[in-house]
Amino acid sequence: MSKESFMPLVYGLEDVPPPSKAALAAVQHVLASIVGIATPSLIIGGALGLGEQVPYLIAMAFFVSGVATFIQCKRIGPVGSGLLSLQGTSFAFLGAVLAAGFAVKSQGGTPDDILAMIFGLCLVGSLVEIILSQFLDKLKRIITPTVTGVVITVIGLSLIKSGFTDFAGGARAGEDLGKPLYLLLGTLVVAVILVMTFIGKPTLRISAIMIGLIVGTIVASFFGLVNFGALSSAKLFALPIPFKYGIDFDIGLFVPIAFLYLVTAIETSGDLTANSVISGQPVEGELYMKRIKGGVLGDGVNSALAAVFNTFPNTTFSQNNGVIQMTGVASRHVGMYMSGVLVLLGLFPIIGTFFLIIPKPVLGGATLVLFSTIAVAGIRILSSVEMTLRRVYIMAVSFGLALGVTLVPDATQHLPSFLKQVFAAPITLAGMSAIILSLAIPEDAKATVEAAE
Repeated sequence: MSKESFMPLVYGLEDVPPPSKAALAAVQHVLASIVGIATPSLIIGGALGLGEQVPYLIAMAFFVSGVATFIQCKRIGPVGSGLLSLQGTSFAFLGAVLAAGFAVKSQGGTPDDILAMIFGLCLVGSLVEIILSQFLDKLKRIITPTVTGVVITVIGLSLIKSGFTDFAGGARAGEDLGKPLYLLLGTLVVAVILVMTFIGKPTLRISAIMIGLIVGTIVASFFGLVNFGALSSAKLFALPIPFKYGIDFDIGLFVPIAFLYLVTAIETSGDLTANSVISGQPVEGELYMKRIKGGVLGDGVNSALAAVFNTFPNTTFSQNNGVIQMTGVASRHVGMYMSGVLVLLGLFPIIGTFFLIIPKPVLGGATLVLFSTIAVAGIRILSSVEMTLRRVYIMAVSFGLALGVTLVPDATQHLPSFLKQVFAAPITLAGMSAIILSLAIPEDAKATVEAAE
């Protein structure tokens, strides 16, 4: 992708914008990411029945995102990319985290037991990404657009069921699932997001999802679907407490999460490459590789911090690359303002409670767009490379296996529990398949699809 395809920058990577302009750019980045940071905690908390812990989990998601963004933009020693890169809670881990949570819950575990297990698994798993970051330059056969595209596409597709379930009323809607009112509310949110994105001014486009949630919640309140009583019991201030819920570990539940740290390293490499292009920075050579290795190392360190401070793994947010392109502000000094705003949001959990009062169909309208966008991002990566027979078969087998275990979950029921944890997870299975086939099928199998036909 050429630099000429992007708008010229107003402030480059090392430029220092005036405080007013830096603050404005920072707010736009936060608006573009605030829903993405909060939503994983909201989904995990709702699915696992964590109840009163959810506002605190959301608050810690903002707090850690602020600290992690500072590390990523500032670059402390070898840790961090030194690019304007916002960190937030990763959607990639949802499936594996929920599977671990349900496993503990099925054995009679309390919410504290569930969270202790999840954060223990994520803390140990972060070591995978920390170690892997030092060998990225030697893993060119693995970190390819084909593998990255397959993984990101499956991540999006695997999450759509969750988004559409909320769109139709939520998992607890029972016989009311698919009620016309729910479907209309979800559709309204999608429509508002589309209008704000394609008709609104740049600032409206950046905050389109937030506006969609606000409009949907206001409309839903007229039908008695919003419980404002939750706000009265919300705590004003949250103190970050390391290991608040304790820590636990299980090797059987660890494998899918460990693999996802490999997946997120691949995803982060792609995001930081796109960030480099948009920021007018090199995408090859020693400086580029230093930034990629530092960024992936930052992801691992920040995910470890997330586990310590009671939230879920962090990663770079690709949507913020669009904010850089739109505003023309690529200065990493803006990251200091971004981190300050996010830390303040995290210290006041009443903000998390606002997310709790959002009705499921309204949240589903927004998450359906977010999750589908993830899948489209993967498809765009796949379409950016030449479609050879080698790539076609890597994609075909990986997608076939991933969608197969999603559509026919009983296919893995007779496997040993250890293997079932690995092969029943579509993201893990797709990533493993893509990596193994990339290594097994020789590079000289380069006949294009058109030539073969």
